[in-house]
Amino acid sequence: MDVLGIDIGGSGIKGAPVDTDAGTLTQERLRIPTPQPAKPAPVAEVVAQIVKHFSWEGPIGVTFPGVVVDGVVMTAANVHHSWIGVDAKELFGGVRVLNDADAAGLAEVAFGRGRDQRGTVLMLTFGTGIGSALFRDGVLVPNTELGHLELHGKDAEQRASALAREEHELSWEKWADRVEEYLRHVEMLFSPSLIIIGGGASKKADKFLPHVHIDTPIVPASLENEAGIIGAARAAL
Repeated sequence: MDVLGIDIGGSGIKGAPVDTDAGTLTQERLRIPTPQPAKPAPVAEVVAQIVKHFSWEGPIGVTFPGVVVDGVVMTAANVHHSWIGVDAKELFGGVRVLNDADAAGLAEVAFGRGRDQRGTVLMLTFGTGIGSALFRDGVLVPNTELGHLELHGKDAEQRASALAREEHELSWEKWADRVEEYLRHVEMLFSPSLIIIGGGASKKADKFLPHVHIDTPIVPASLENEAGIIGAARAAL
């Protein structure tokens, strides 16, 4: 079944129709820069623009970079604070809305590196922030938001996100040291059987993962930056 998946990020909003049985995009994705400031009304306008671009009338799934409970936004770390308390499901016209990293994780567990993996699997997305999706025997524990764990008195994502690497002009190897420190922390907390690295940084995994050394097996996401779109569509079923 084809479902339109839309992935809202801190820097871009991406969408495409998805074959939810195969986990593949059926048309070339459309990416539009996230409005700044990323308030509800202008973001909703971009979502509507993507729907119109594909002339879509079927089911739609949308991701959001924050905690989402029953369609209502509870946190908004990398978009405007005015999102907090907004019924995003209603704002977007009754579509399915879920946390962006949870969506990416659903896609990887269904079609990617997490497929048929038992035990505790942790998907971490490195981009504007650090998103997380935690699974136990394939079942999602939603809204974990592990990028906000504290390291050195700060949110971990302020030190180890892909954006932090760019802002501090870190080499890939220096950034890998920060990523390893963060991964050791979550490894200690959850003892996962597998860690999957997703988000924009997954496309450059060969530049930093060889410098990351932890006990847990760690692999780049196979769906790369399309995981959020695919997971959003999958969640809308």
